[in-house]
Amino acid sequence: MPDEPQTLEPAPPPAARTRTEPAGALAAGSSAPGRHGVWVVRLVVLGIVLAALNLRPAITSLGALLEEVRDGLHMSGSVAGVLTSVPPLCFAVFGITAPRLARRFGPAAVVCAGMAAIFAGLAVRPFASGTVGFLAASALALMGIAVSNVLMPVIVKRYFPDRIGTMTGLYSMALALGTSLAAAATVPMTEAMGGGWRTGLGVWAVLAALAVLPWIPLVRDRGARGTAGPVRDAAASPQAAPLRITRSRTAWALGCFFGLQATGAYITMGWMPQIFRDAGVPAGTAGVLLAVTMVMGVPLAFVIPRLATRLRNQGPIAVVLGLCGLAGYTGLYFAPADGAWAWALLLGVSNCAFPLALTMIGMRSRTGAGVVRLSAFAQSVGYLISIPGPLLVGVLYQHSGGWGLPIALMAGLMVPQMIVGTLAGRARTVEDEC
Repeated sequence: MPDEPQTLEPAPPPAARTRTEPAGALAAGSSAPGRHGVWVVRLVVLGIVLAALNLRPAITSLGALLEEVRDGLHMSGSVAGVLTSVPPLCFAVFGITAPRLARRFGPAAVVCAGMAAIFAGLAVRPFASGTVGFLAASALALMGIAVSNVLMPVIVKRYFPDRIGTMTGLYSMALALGTSLAAAATVPMTEAMGGGWRTGLGVWAVLAALAVLPWIPLVRDRGARGTAGPVRDAAASPQAAPLRITRSRTAWALGCFFGLQATGAYITMGWMPQIFRDAGVPAGTAGVLLAVTMVMGVPLAFVIPRLATRLRNQGPIAVVLGLCGLAGYTGLYFAPADGAWAWALLLGVSNCAFPLALTMIGMRSRTGAGVVRLSAFAQSVGYLISIPGPLLVGVLYQHSGGWGLPIALMAGLMVPQMIVGTLAGRARTVEDEC
């Protein structure tokens, strides 16, 4: 990712920091909730929740109806395989543009546009008559998801600098809920509305339309106050200095941690039901086991960020989550059917490295400008790292004829994830290193 000039503001004095955040965690240029009207804060909370609910249904709803979509659009197997690898690629490519857009228009305006892009993509996609149109509409929705992914930590840092853990937990919990809801409800809704896959996919555009509404007055509020948020606030600082994020070891560690946890999550979502089915677990039960793994993220996504902000070093949390993953994959290797429920629960806990990564993004920079650069860098690098994982698991499964090697790979990835998670969790900021 090319370096671009950034600006910093001096860190707040120690007395200004709250108990719940480690030293250097608060943004000097962030706006505390008290500086905004009550209605603004309530709109931000509503906007964050609705945005988070919409950051995965475009993907998981398609996964639930992929066979019907393939038949309806006459897709080949290879094209369908490409379609399943498009989300992380789009997240990496389009996420890079988020800092530039935020500097130009402000984070709230970009998130508003992102929600509008998700709505447009989901509304147009069901009417596509061919594969190209379907891919283009999907890419539009994924573009909106990508920029919103990057800027959510920035929004949290700006409006809730002393409640990063609580708000990141709320956001992560809503994201997990949206993921699980779309995976579980798409097929029943499709059947209830006549069984057409186009209707089953298009219904999620309604939820996306609702997510646009809270951000419209927030964009207008930003314009009325004459500020574009922390990015422009920092740019106005007379003590401007360049922030070269690629020079930060913490940024690289966080990017690798984000990528390895995303790899595990995509492998789990894509292959875990097949592992259980091949072990003799009924197809219906295998689907429920995946749902259990995904639902584990709802309560834990709220608890883990709050715990993380109370600790000076978040490395121990990364290690515990990694050990849960190791235990889950070890169980899948030796007794996939006998302990299926236990392995599903352990892998669900392990997948909660995602909200931990988001929380550390907000804590590893002192300024809003630093957060937006770190968020874009860590997520773009991370999603690029995650692309080969599910494909490699499929190749190993096909050529080895079993799940021994793929599961060994999944377990092996937990070790570097714990190492880079420990490095990313150290109490330092990217400004100190750059």
